[in-house]
Amino acid sequence: MITAMDWLERAAKLRQWSRDGVRAPHKPLLLLYALGRFQANAADELPYTAVEADLKQLLIEYGPSRGTTPAYPFHHLVSDGVWEVRTARGVGSPGTGVGELRASRATGRLAPDLQVALRREPSLLGRMARVLLDLHFPASLHQDLCDAVGLDMELSEPGALAAAPGRRPRNRRMREMVLTAYEYQCAFCGYDGMIGTVPVGLEAAHVRWWAFDGPDDVDNGLCLCSLHHKLFDKGVLGLGDDHRILVSQHFIGRGQTAREQVTALAGRHLAGPQPGTRPVAAAHRSWHTGQVFRGSPRPIAA
Repeated sequence: MITAMDWLERAAKLRQWSRDGVRAPHKPLLLLYALGRFQANAADELPYTAVEADLKQLLIEYGPSRGTTPAYPFHHLVSDGVWEVRTARGVGSPGTGVGELRASRATGRLAPDLQVALRREPSLLGRMARVLLDLHFPASLHQDLCDAVGLDMELSEPGALAAAPGRRPRNRRMREMVLTAYEYQCAFCGYDGMIGTVPVGLEAAHVRWWAFDGPDDVDNGLCLCSLHHKLFDKGVLGLGDDHRILVSQHFIGRGQTAREQVTALAGRHLAGPQPGTRPVAAAHRSWHTGQVFRGSPRPIAA
């Protein structure tokens, strides 16, 4: 009998194309999508034509900037034992060709044994989702991603959201170290709000995501306000080799507020860190630029 821990292990060890920190969240996004559909009591089988459109949008929003096709995870997730593909000929995927998947009217669904386990132990769904979120996405994007795939984490039983098996623990002092290094102000805009002596709206952002072996070190951190942390993790903002702020040309802000708080940051030097503190390491800046930042940066305003 496959236990709940076995299913968590499978979620934690999805076979993914990997090379030197390159992001490939295709399978995790498909599995999160399938869990969301299952939680919503959707039809048992999900037609490829429907999954294709939804997964393509998820890849645009939460995947790397390079183009790809949803056909690859739809076919290859089968090998991880959590997904099943069927056509009119029975169980089995026709391959990774988009035309073949459409023509054969392929459908996908969570593996039958996994569906049984999820019905037998409802908290397993939330635990699997948490593993996928923690391993592949920064915390600032978790709620947005849950909303996008229709997952309601509050439906899981209290205390059920276990960490991924075998993962290294986080350094709980990371936030304090980074905020101190940047003197409790956003490195992008200078925001430094506090209530009494407690900072509000300031967060420690990993430059190289923790999910992709980013260390809990000051030279992999930035003190950012909540807005700029979210935009940094979404690839709207980045960090150049000379510690100047990058703003993606894909970002469109029509109003004055968007222009002042985002577009006008292009080319601005970081605020901090304080003297004697290591700045963001070049390797971490390079990873973020290659794996998260979207497109080309806007030119520096005169």
